[in-house]
Amino acid sequence: MDLTGFQALSFDCYGTLIDWETGIWQALQPWIERTGQDIERESLLAQFGGVETIIETRQPDLRYPLVLAETLRTMAANLGVDVTDEECTVFGASVGTWPAFPDSAEALKRLKQRFKLIILSNVDRASFARSNTKLGVDFDLIITAEDVGAYKPAQRNFDRLFAEIGSIGISKNDLVHVAESLFHDHGPAQRNHLTSVWIHRRHEKGGSGATHPPEGVHEPEWRFTSMASFADAALA
Repeated sequence: MDLTGFQALSFDCYGTLIDWETGIWQALQPWIERTGQDIERESLLAQFGGVETIIETRQPDLRYPLVLAETLRTMAANLGVDVTDEECTVFGASVGTWPAFPDSAEALKRLKQRFKLIILSNVDRASFARSNTKLGVDFDLIITAEDVGAYKPAQRNFDRLFAEIGSIGISKNDLVHVAESLFHDHGPAQRNHLTSVWIHRRHEKGGSGATHPPEGVHEPEWRFTSMASFADAALA
């Protein structure tokens, strides 16, 4: 892996740096236990991924806490299970409690010594600010779905990225996009001829988990199973 020609790394956050699947599963436990559901984690995450994508596509300007609340409300209806407005609101506000992957902060700290770091995330500013305290670095540029008024994989998110990187002295050719989601990130990166690195956090589980299954996306040239191993290769 040779990144000597690149000056900046743009990151997806949730699924790549923040363990959103564990966060989602843990945040939904009170509702699952109250309603007495016998549901497996992977099944729940798959249902989440399908519903969340529909809501983000239909209501691209909806702030992420409301996307989460509506996702839970729709999942409950699909399952024929009761859910309260309070449970939906609490789930919507849960992003800041989702844990970082154990290697994220240290890897970012190391990468920051050589690259400018950018966030391109499918959440709102307030939610990301809470997550950022777990990541331990100051990003050079932060772009959220709230800023764009759309959710990845919409082209508008990447257009906004390309429009704003000039403010930190970077061009598209200087940039590598780093992400877990083939659907949200690598598909658009490939359509925009943007170099990307796959952090395959789900390599031991298979499937796409809480992410909508990818369509027409080929595996990126560079694939790592952790941020630690990516940082090792990028800085070698």
